[in-house]
Amino acid sequence: MLALLNAVKSGEIPSSEVTVVISDRQSAAGLVKASELGVETVVVERNGRMRQEHDAEIVGVLKERGVELVCLAGYMRLLSRDFIRAFPDRIINIHPSLLPAFPGLDAQKQAFDHGVKITGCTVHFVNEDLDAGPIILQRAVLVQPDDTAETLAARILVEEHKAYVEAVRQIQSGRTAKHA
Repeated sequence: MLALLNAVKSGEIPSSEVTVVISDRQSAAGLVKASELGVETVVVERNGRMRQEHDAEIVGVLKERGVELVCLAGYMRLLSRDFIRAFPDRIINIHPSLLPAFPGLDAQKQAFDHGVKITGCTVHFVNEDLDAGPIILQRAVLVQPDDTAETLAARILVEEHKAYVEAVRQIQSGRTAKHA
């Protein structure tokens, strides 16, 4: 999220603005960082509600602010069908593996434990299936002989920041279209 905020602020992602940063947790570190950069923040807590009800409130917040592209960053919950349909082909996510390999949680550890020699990150459109939407772009990261799951995750994170910014630039400029 911070990489996207900084890229918009610096003009690296031109003719764009981050309208709002939303979290379901009041304690999310990203809320403080966004607020410090002058971006509106909103907390929409789950409060034991069903996913559809919680998502409907978030969709309302986004629609009220005229959001055109939803960028998920650290949002570790599947979106409801209604949320996805509210922003067709306008929700993207970053995942720390070369999808379709290692979807879901702990992707970096999955890759490390599996013994792959190359992993990386994927920016993709969000659909109703877990980490299965059309791929926008990927960045490869070589697994080093002395890597641990943690050092590998740290190197992937560096590439995630670059990839997410590039993907948003591509979408913003019209160079990327959902296909499939």
